Amino acid sequence: MINTVAIQGVKGSFHHIVSREFFEKPVDIIECMTFDRVVEALINGECDAAIMALENSIAGSIIPNYAMIDNNYLHIVGEHYLDIQHNLMALPGQRIEDIKEVYSHPMALLQCKRFFRGHPHIKLVEDKDTAEVADRIQKHKLKHIGAIASVLAAEIFELDVLAHSIQTIKHNETRFAVVKRTNSEVPENEINKASIKFEADHKRGSLATILNVMSDCKLNLTKIQSLPIIETPWKYAFFVDVTFDAYADFLKAKSLIEIMSPSFKLLGEYKNAKL
Repeated sequence: MINTVAIQGVKGSFHHIVSREFFEKPVDIIECMTFDRVVEALINGECDAAIMALENSIAGSIIPNYAMIDNNYLHIVGEHYLDIQHNLMALPGQRIEDIKEVYSHPMALLQCKRFFRGHPHIKLVEDKDTAEVADRIQKHKLKHIGAIASVLAAEIFELDVLAHSIQTIKHNETRFAVVKRTNSEVPENEINKASIKFEADHKRGSLATILNVMSDCKLNLTKIQSLPIIETPWKYAFFVDVTFDAYADFLKAKSLIEIMSPSFKLLGEYKNAKL
């Protein structure tokens, strides 16, 4: 039973939206300004689960989050894909012409660059969180200041949306992982996706051989991400996501890769959210 969840950001953030959409029942939120703090809250038992963004369809993988899940022996128990819609908002009664500065997360600013080219009078300022800026504008009644955040943030902090969906690429999805301290509670017959980490021997064909095992065992490789092994220069670990129709096929592949790889770790078994 999950009652409390740690998220990166404040209420109204995209992580908060995921918490509302993923869980069947309402959960209490622990707001964290950094992913380090999210992981700390989970490890210390302050929450039952955590939500962490893993990759964006435009920006790619958030590699430090993969490393944090791995290094802290956490387990992915679910995933959720969210359509990211960025909106320009400010205190009620203002127009875009009145806005002098817009504060937001660097990624949000980057994804909305084309929109602001049409409004050269607005200065863009990097900040730590999208929804937190919206909260600050409301708390301090900051006029002539805008935020880029979700419609939910505008509703929570009572701001006017001056422009909807201002991101340059309109189809912009982020994949989020639901993470716990223990392994998945998903019934075996419902598991059809897994995240694993392995190392390959530093010799010709070793990675290809492991990938061939996955193919032979009827696994569909949906993601592969390399990460340097800090202790061993020029050697890499691989984070891999696979989907499958039969859990037995995954178990067969897993048993073979464990033999072939110098190091193997199961990061999570869960339901595929992208069907």
